[in-house]
Amino acid sequence: MRVLFASFAQRTPFFNSVPLAWALRTAGHEVRVASAPELVDAVTGAGLTAVPVGSDETVVQKTLRAMENGELITPEQWRAEGSRMPDLGENREEELTWEFLTWLYRRMRVPKEKILNDSLFDDLVEFCRWWQPDLVVSDPITYAGRLAAAVTGAAHARILFSQDVYGRMREHYLRAKAQQPAEAREDALAEWLGEWAERYGASFSEEMTNGHFTIDQLPDSLRLDTDITYVPMRYVPYNGTAVVPKWLCEDPKAPRVLMTFGVSMNDWAVLEVITVDQMQEILDSLADLDIELVITLPAKFSEQLPRVPDNTRIVEFVPVHAILPSCSAVIGHGGAGSFNGSVLYGIPQLLIGMMAPDVTTKSEYFARSGTGLSIESAGDVTGPRIRAYLKRLLEEDSFRENAQRVRREALAQPTPNDVVPELERLAAQYGTRGRGAATAGPGGAAGNS
Repeated sequence: MRVLFASFAQRTPFFNSVPLAWALRTAGHEVRVASAPELVDAVTGAGLTAVPVGSDETVVQKTLRAMENGELITPEQWRAEGSRMPDLGENREEELTWEFLTWLYRRMRVPKEKILNDSLFDDLVEFCRWWQPDLVVSDPITYAGRLAAAVTGAAHARILFSQDVYGRMREHYLRAKAQQPAEAREDALAEWLGEWAERYGASFSEEMTNGHFTIDQLPDSLRLDTDITYVPMRYVPYNGTAVVPKWLCEDPKAPRVLMTFGVSMNDWAVLEVITVDQMQEILDSLADLDIELVITLPAKFSEQLPRVPDNTRIVEFVPVHAILPSCSAVIGHGGAGSFNGSVLYGIPQLLIGMMAPDVTTKSEYFARSGTGLSIESAGDVTGPRIRAYLKRLLEEDSFRENAQRVRREALAQPTPNDVVPELERLAAQYGTRGRGAATAGPGGAAGNS
């Protein structure tokens, strides 16, 4: 069969789909990856075939322009319009008011999805009409992939890079919407997708939001309670082009602690997780601990630090999957690579800040499972607090024992190779392209291959 992966132009969601793309490829299926031109090098660097779609403008450029034009709410406006960030992980019934939900979709969700998807729609639909994929797999944010699949009769699925706060929040929205008078049932997401679908002779369906099914790479204990059909799959780390540095080929002389904030420190300075002053305070507070602290920071950030303690190594990049097995603890923002990798390798974690969309649910999971600790408020990120929390992770055996228990759960999940037959079955079940009159594919051949 033909399988198209669609991703908005950010490495995190694409990297999380690479092992599955290769599992399908080595099983004999044709695989293509469609994304904006800025992601092409990452796609071809993974050995996969890229299909450039959309404009040359980068995601960061689009986002900053939208903030300047007032099309997208800024961090300052978040604080002005309400004391909290737009929390997709919110699950408290008393907080899930119709006012909050409509504000979230109208002011934050849909404007953001427009930035990431609008330039992709036309090219994706055109390519799908020509190539005739049997299955389209896209991350939760790339609605253009699911819409193009629906328009052309392909089965479509989401592949998660986080907990499914997107799917659960949509269920909350639909429940609240059904309780409103007919004339007040605002739905910015359905209106936006419906306008695009009509351009291609289709109409909005709820499957355009969550797909026919969802591939979840986290263990069952991390899965959120929804009515969505999930296909469990073991997380397999992929960090892009990777070279193991010489210093990593030696056993650490003290407990190794990784502090990383992923690409956010480089690409999203406007949403920085931590300031230079906060970082310096953290380093000073940890300076006398018998640890090897490895921090990934862009040079433009680390160069502003007045001093670096002897127990600290600062690097711009290190392959997360290569360093994690040697770590005793991880400090980070809850990004997919560091969080999912730490779960897989059984490493206790300290989560900082509100950058990740599922930070609230991850914090709740830490409290429930005893696998980590969290500091959600940026104002609470202080050196003494980081020190106290890190010492607990390193000294209390229960954190490591609980993390190892979840590691065993993660390893028991089907590998990407094991999942391929199930995807073949689901693609045949949900795809409508081959039913009835045959649909020609490239060169006039039948669409299936």
